[in-house]
Amino acid sequence: MNDATIVQRLRNFLLGLAGFICAGTIVELLLAKHFDKPMQIFPFVLCVAGIAVVVLAWRRPSRAVIQALRGVMALLVAGSLLGVYEHIEGNLEVVREVQPSAATSTVLLKTLTGAAPLLAPGILALAAMIAISATYYHPALARHNRAALISKEGQL
Repeated sequence: MNDATIVQRLRNFLLGLAGFICAGTIVELLLAKHFDKPMQIFPFVLCVAGIAVVVLAWRRPSRAVIQALRGVMALLVAGSLLGVYEHIEGNLEVVREVQPSAATSTVLLKTLTGAAPLLAPGILALAAMIAISATYYHPALARHNRAALISKEGQL
């Protein structure tokens, strides 16, 4: 088995893992009934978009598809950060409603350990980083990478 085959298998594994994480997240969100508010639909949309570009990058890798994958994965990271913020805000709102005169340390602790898990939205950022890592020096980008290197050498 040559190096190119090993690298391609690793790329396929990483893309599959990212797609699996997005699909698993959809299942988890459905089981948690995470669709009461309009904002809660956002992770579903991100996961479906993530799965779509992962499948596309796996089946028909091209420079445009790899760039699209990177763009959608950047949106997943942004959505993940927004989700963490929303969970913190939701937990904080509950704590302030239930214990309006609580000390700051109590509010902080209860916000971090509230009903909405803070790291749950982080799974989308993990999926994004895994998918992006699968595009590192992707052959579909080789022509562009070589052109950039030649251009850089010419400037030296």
